[in-house]
Amino acid sequence: MSATRYTYLGPEGTFTEAALRTLPEAATRELVPMVSVPAALDAVRNGEAAAALVPIENSVEGGVTATLDELAAGEPLMIYREVRLPIAFALLVRPGTQLSDVKTVTGHPVAQPQVRNWLRTHLPEAVWESAASNADGARLVQEGRYDAAFAGVFAAATYGLEALVTEIHDAENAETRFVLVGRPARPSAPTGADKTSIVIWQREDHPGALLELLHEFAARGVNLMLLQSRPTGAGIGNYCFAIDAEGHIADRRVGEALMGLKRICAKVRFLGSYPRAGVSSGDVVPPRPGTSDEDFTAASDWLGRCLDGRP
Repeated sequence: MSATRYTYLGPEGTFTEAALRTLPEAATRELVPMVSVPAALDAVRNGEAAAALVPIENSVEGGVTATLDELAAGEPLMIYREVRLPIAFALLVRPGTQLSDVKTVTGHPVAQPQVRNWLRTHLPEAVWESAASNADGARLVQEGRYDAAFAGVFAAATYGLEALVTEIHDAENAETRFVLVGRPARPSAPTGADKTSIVIWQREDHPGALLELLHEFAARGVNLMLLQSRPTGAGIGNYCFAIDAEGHIADRRVGEALMGLKRICAKVRFLGSYPRAGVSSGDVVPPRPGTSDEDFTAASDWLGRCLDGRP
């Protein structure tokens, strides 16, 4: 395995590359762009890279399905950290292009909902075609296949383009969350401001089935930060659920919730416990009474005394 190589959703000039370069270790790694999320993750599975950075959630569009599906399938991988990057688009064009010249635009499918209102106002007749990534859209504009691309302003120099308009975003404070994914290993120690990601598959579909799954978290005071259903491919109505829960697998409330899910689910895939980006332990709301590690330990000790005849 190449311990110095990180892959990412390419080509050069993507928001994913920008997010990756915010990591201190990126300065000492070989950063390799890949044509897709599956390709970036497969390089880790095949030992060609130590880790991959891929987008997993957008504050406007929600979960990035390509990443969620890839992490749910195939050889297991684990998330080791996350990066949150503010997102604003630039309309990149070939030099000399005016706004009135733009008849076709391109960008990643996740970008479209973030610029839809701007397009409706400023380019109502423009035809949208999706690209593999925003930077790939910029490359296609460079090649003359489209008139303009929505991408990061930093991609302009890479592809010989100009930013005709900058700071385009329909939603204020839009951001995308990225995750650094590697091969399975022991999770890092809890920081007090962590997140645990899993994928679960129901054993059977019946009234209240989802409620039963959620109860495993609610009964232990575990807050959910993401819940997204994804089709399993086994037919209409068959879904798995991608879940982000507040806390670390080493926290008693989280660990016991996962054990409860393991008992009642057909399958549970642990995707990792890792520090939350931009959050410190002082920012985290303390566990509700009865759900701290100390409360679980006290309850376990009490049960032991009862079993020993010392209630």
